[in-house]
Amino acid sequence: MGALCCRPTPVDFDGDVSLFHFVLLRCVGKGAFGKVRVVQHKQTRELYALKYINKAKCVKMKAVPNVIQERRLLEEVDHPFIVNLRYAFQDDENCFFVLDLMLGGDLRFHLERLGSLSEEVVRFYVAQLSSAVEFLHENGIMHRDIKPDNILLDEKGNAHLTDFNIAVHFSERRLTGVAGSMAYMAPEILVKRGYTCHIDWWSLGVCAYELIFGRRPFRGRTNSDLTYSITKDPLKWPEDAEKKCSRQGMQVIKGLLDRDTSKRFGCKPNGEGYQELRRHPWFKTIDWDTLESKEQIPPFVPDSKKANFDASHELEELLLEDNPLKAKQRKANQDNLTAEMRQMEEQFTSYDFKKMQRRSYYPHNQQLISTATGTSSGIASRPATPANDLRPDAGVTVNNSMELHSADLDSIRPEMNEKEYH
Repeated sequence: MGALCCRPTPVDFDGDVSLFHFVLLRCVGKGAFGKVRVVQHKQTRELYALKYINKAKCVKMKAVPNVIQERRLLEEVDHPFIVNLRYAFQDDENCFFVLDLMLGGDLRFHLERLGSLSEEVVRFYVAQLSSAVEFLHENGIMHRDIKPDNILLDEKGNAHLTDFNIAVHFSERRLTGVAGSMAYMAPEILVKRGYTCHIDWWSLGVCAYELIFGRRPFRGRTNSDLTYSITKDPLKWPEDAEKKCSRQGMQVIKGLLDRDTSKRFGCKPNGEGYQELRRHPWFKTIDWDTLESKEQIPPFVPDSKKANFDASHELEELLLEDNPLKAKQRKANQDNLTAEMRQMEEQFTSYDFKKMQRRSYYPHNQQLISTATGTSSGIASRPATPANDLRPDAGVTVNNSMELHSADLDSIRPEMNEKEYH
């Protein structure tokens, strides 16, 4: 009779999605209050990335609104060059995001390994990412943290934007709170006179410069030095710039890094800025009509025989984890929850892209109703930034950015007046 008690409970795939629906595979990333691992759906056999966030740590770090904000924003995002949400659910200990799997690694990983990337490769990424940025802006969303660490490649070499932890909706009212990774912040953020979605085009320009030349365009040893450089210093090119980048490429980078947002590439209203960027001669090799269908062959294909992420995460999971992740039945009694735990319980709602239509939680976006049609491809979260590397030039997320992918020590809670929670 004892053997009967040990039989696994059959999985109800017709019921609400839960961790019981997935096979847990290798751990590929670690963050401040969560981890990322590869999972396989038991019914469809599809591979995904599972990002899970410990609720108790989330409450301790005052990041509950961030997690709910990210969950809500991701439901209304569905684009070929974004790491899209496929499932969302929670148990008593964790909140779970099930996302498209990116097996090609992030651009920080490849940049550190290669030193720099060719102009041809970077042009392809900028084209793909500009498509994603324009999609976000059309839907009233600004990302606020575009950097190589948050750009993931699939196994074929297509670039995808990820990490919406500090993304927000925007309107005519400009934001003033400092958010993002300082080295990639637009000058209008740092001068604190108000900013809007134009900041994402600046960050894309910083990424393009860094990927081609292996260094950032604006640098400083201290926060004040870096702020001065971003807001005041002229854009300078390395001595060997013309060996690495054509004049047309430098024109695009310079256009993205224009401090005057009325002249910055991508910023003209009603999508004209994006169209202007597309028409630039630098992109003459890009077939924009087939770009989003991923029919074009990427110029760089990650090595599938190598791990395109820090393999130490899996070893740490095996040797050091005192509370390994496993599927658990939920407790029936939820009467003794704190206010923060109750907020997560009620507002981190379940989502299943096979059964539900994407929707917006924000009143001004209620016209959004889009059926999810994406397929999983493949993730490796980026290697965590070393905790002792907190120089302002190190690409660390600062101020009110709660970065999941790294254990950065200078993250603090966001300004609550910038977000909408219902």
